[in-house]
Amino acid sequence: MLKVDEDMNFMQIALQLAQQAQENGEVPVGALVVQNGVIIGRGFNRSITAADPTAHAEVVAMRDAGKNLANYRLLDCTLYVTLEPCVMCVGAIFHARIKRVVYAATDPKTGACGSVIDLPSEIRLNHHMQVTAGIMSTEASMLLKNFFAQRRNTASQGDHEN
Repeated sequence: MLKVDEDMNFMQIALQLAQQAQENGEVPVGALVVQNGVIIGRGFNRSITAADPTAHAEVVAMRDAGKNLANYRLLDCTLYVTLEPCVMCVGAIFHARIKRVVYAATDPKTGACGSVIDLPSEIRLNHHMQVTAGIMSTEASMLLKNFFAQRRNTASQGDHEN
């Protein structure tokens, strides 16, 4: 029970980071890197504002953690993220040697931890991580659905103005 409570506490913080992304006009995804119960990296989507296709929440959080540890290897760390990581992010997670990934909402379009493809289960790869899915998935899903509904609504209002 302790692990579930800890996962929920850290996911709540990741959801707050996702809300920061949304406030900046980004897709609301937040992530944290935790080592021994301490947050060592934080991030949220910044692809649009940074004009950087690699600035996904997971990558931003791992970059922050790497700087804080002065090491690109994030051994014995857990990555918490509000949306299932994509192929690019799973690749970065592999290279960082993250031990565990905990994500909230599944991503049926680009998810690489089971939804579209399951890279962590690929036995031919040289690194494997434990994956826990669905922690606070309802909250993360609603944040994403509301964000995209608002964008569609704004776009359709713009269409009617012309």
